[in-house]
Amino acid sequence: MKSETTTYNGIWQISYPIILSLVAQNVVNVTDTAFLGRVGEIELGASAIGGLFYIAIYMLGFGFGTGAQILIARRNGEKNFADIGRIFNNSLYFLFALALVLFLFIFYLSPFVLKPFINSEGVYKASITFLHYRIFGIFLAFTNVAFRAFYVGIGKTRPLSYSSAVMAVVNVILGYLLIFGNFGFPKMGIAGAGLASVIAEGCSTVYFMIVTFRRQKLGIYGLFSNIGFDAGIVVKTLKISVFMMMQYFFSLGGWFVFFIIIEKMGERSLAVSNIIRSAYILLMVPVWAFSSATNTLVSNALGRGQHHDVLPITRKVITLSVASILPVIAFTLLFPRFILAIYTSDLNLMEATLPSLYIITGALFLFSFMNIMFNAVVGTANTNISMFIELFTLIVYLIATWLIGIVFRQPIAIVWTCEYIYFGALGSLSFFYLKYGKWHLRVV
Repeated sequence: MKSETTTYNGIWQISYPIILSLVAQNVVNVTDTAFLGRVGEIELGASAIGGLFYIAIYMLGFGFGTGAQILIARRNGEKNFADIGRIFNNSLYFLFALALVLFLFIFYLSPFVLKPFINSEGVYKASITFLHYRIFGIFLAFTNVAFRAFYVGIGKTRPLSYSSAVMAVVNVILGYLLIFGNFGFPKMGIAGAGLASVIAEGCSTVYFMIVTFRRQKLGIYGLFSNIGFDAGIVVKTLKISVFMMMQYFFSLGGWFVFFIIIEKMGERSLAVSNIIRSAYILLMVPVWAFSSATNTLVSNALGRGQHHDVLPITRKVITLSVASILPVIAFTLLFPRFILAIYTSDLNLMEATLPSLYIITGALFLFSFMNIMFNAVVGTANTNISMFIELFTLIVYLIATWLIGIVFRQPIAIVWTCEYIYFGALGSLSFFYLKYGKWHLRVV
């Protein structure tokens, strides 16, 4: 029997709420960068260093959440609903404990970790200031990770859109008030950006709690009902997610190293790259959404015992992903200065950023299908394979970045061509594994 989720319409129904949620989440990223771009280049650069350091640490929890999502999707495909609640509850316990460890690490040890790698004293101090406010949101962020794993895993993704919209609206308002000190609020600069994000995440958590308790149909999953700790479930989730945790940490940690390399090229190069990072992530939104949907669709198909559906699903998602990114590419090429004007009013900085924007626009096309194939590998639950694909790709990527930026001293736009190397390697290795690997034999 053909599942509805193997059709284009079924794929779209799961994907579009994720697109909306990611758009809303990226409003946070865009507004922080845009506001700090008007405070100064040091604050703009520091938000990249501090932000990526935080996100790299956060990705340990997000990786665990992805493992939980894969398990929840597999149980959903099996119609084993009772296990879903137990997976969710125990994921919350683990994520809270992990959040506590990471909070203590960042709050007390981040100055010692970052100091040796940052040349600019101004960027270093601003990065630490940002982190000491931002880290208080780690508990809320990991709670949201658990809810995201649940809703994406069962294929009911609409709450993600609303929770992200709540977070975006709160962050924009508080960022405007706290960064600049408007309407009598304290002028906190980069610290205000960190505090606004924490409060915004808290509002998102409150929304998830309200909507989950109000939805009577979710009672079949047993969320919050079987509250006893089950080490077996945590271990089973970790067997899948530990590789995802390492993979995501390496991935975002790799981007953090990428920015550390760029910081050595000067404060202007760092400011340019933070604008590019923010614009890049925003422009990637449709593909990220389809990538997340791919995890669930592949895992659901395998849970139903229909491994023959995996490759057709992947091809259909790629078609939708490419179709979604082409208008984004066209808009960027036609109106590049409009996009850059969101982030800075400095015409010299805008012109310095323009060549890099053109470079990453081309990389978006590669990303639109290479990342889908990689997430199909992730959805098979062979997360050890996906981790090694990511790790090998990152090593090649960072070596290329170091050679181009530091050894050969090329302009920052040329450094960003390393994105082509990254997606080329990631997609090629994923395609090879999907075509020739024994992924369909994995039992979870």
